[in-house]
Amino acid sequence: MESLKMTVILIIILAIPLLSLAWWIWADRRLSKLGAGRVARLVLSVSVLLVLAGFVWVICARRDLVTMPIPAALYSMVLLWGLIFMPMLGLPTMMSWSLWSIGRRLTRKSPAAPPTGRNWTRREWLGAAAVTMPVMATFGATAYGIPQMTRFRIREMTLSLKDLPQALDGMRIAHVTDTHVGKFTRGRVLDEIVAATNRLEADLVLFTGDLIDNTIRDLPDGVRMLQQMQAKSGVFVVEGNHDLFDDPAEFVRGLRDGGIALLRNQVATVEVRGVPVQILGIVWNRSEQEMARSVEAVAGLRDPDAFPILLAHHPHAFDFAAELGLPLTLAGHTHGGQLMLTPELGAGSAMFRYWSGIYQQNSRAVVVSNGTGNWFPVRVNAPAEIIHLTLRRA
Repeated sequence: MESLKMTVILIIILAIPLLSLAWWIWADRRLSKLGAGRVARLVLSVSVLLVLAGFVWVICARRDLVTMPIPAALYSMVLLWGLIFMPMLGLPTMMSWSLWSIGRRLTRKSPAAPPTGRNWTRREWLGAAAVTMPVMATFGATAYGIPQMTRFRIREMTLSLKDLPQALDGMRIAHVTDTHVGKFTRGRVLDEIVAATNRLEADLVLFTGDLIDNTIRDLPDGVRMLQQMQAKSGVFVVEGNHDLFDDPAEFVRGLRDGGIALLRNQVATVEVRGVPVQILGIVWNRSEQEMARSVEAVAGLRDPDAFPILLAHHPHAFDFAAELGLPLTLAGHTHGGQLMLTPELGAGSAMFRYWSGIYQQNSRAVVVSNGTGNWFPVRVNAPAEIIHLTLRRA
């Protein structure tokens, strides 16, 4: 199964530059037939070559052939072009235009190419816009997205739970997740995340995974960020899928050597306002069956005298937690859907049962955070955030 996944990923990686080259040749020919001048065609060529150079840079960096980090703007263009605008705009336009041209030639003689140096018709302007739209969208989205990389909100939430002990009424949690320390989340923004978290003066800081984005080289910055976070009763962490991309063993070792309380199908009990609170943390799981086993394993370690909180990177762990009577689950992973047309419609609702905010079933609840960082350079209707959660006794 893993070899099949790797084969599919390899095919996708190879397809991006090959399809980009095919689109570039087609787009240049279309602009030429529309009568576009050399400057316009040169701009198109330079734009595509820049994105392809960025793609090569990313691949070489992943194989440690290049040590200089790729600029965030160029990395952004590579992701936007390869994952969105080339497959969703470029290729459909190229295929549709080609089919239309074939049909036109079969039904009538194709007219000669318009001469250069004359005023374009509205149809020709629209044609040129359609041809160049993928490149313009890539550069425009990059310009829009890069400033978002250092912005996040504090999202205040209040949750009533009937199983909450009376002494914990008003307990406050800083829920931090998905910082993705790396290309887009680094430097000053890490200090701002720490400062914003510490200003909340929460009883607990709970981190639900994806501390780093891709490379283990970014782990020291992530560990320093966690070491600086302060809470009255402790800071606890679980792993996410991105944390394990590069070197899972080194990730675990790095956090534990740094004194970070990383829970891997483990529990920790602390006192909050004189009451025992048990933090149950599960490992990242590739399937929901494995997820269910992990939740069952930590639930089996539950202290009946302590109030339990489950930490899971994937929010679907909530279904199994609710079945086992765990009153509160915290999760991340979804980025709030990242690209949402409305709060209820978009990538989040298409991919997840729970994607942003509070969801409840049978007096059990899960709180899903959009996360503070990014692996993808654009957010729409899914702002980065730290959740400041206040618990109330129902």
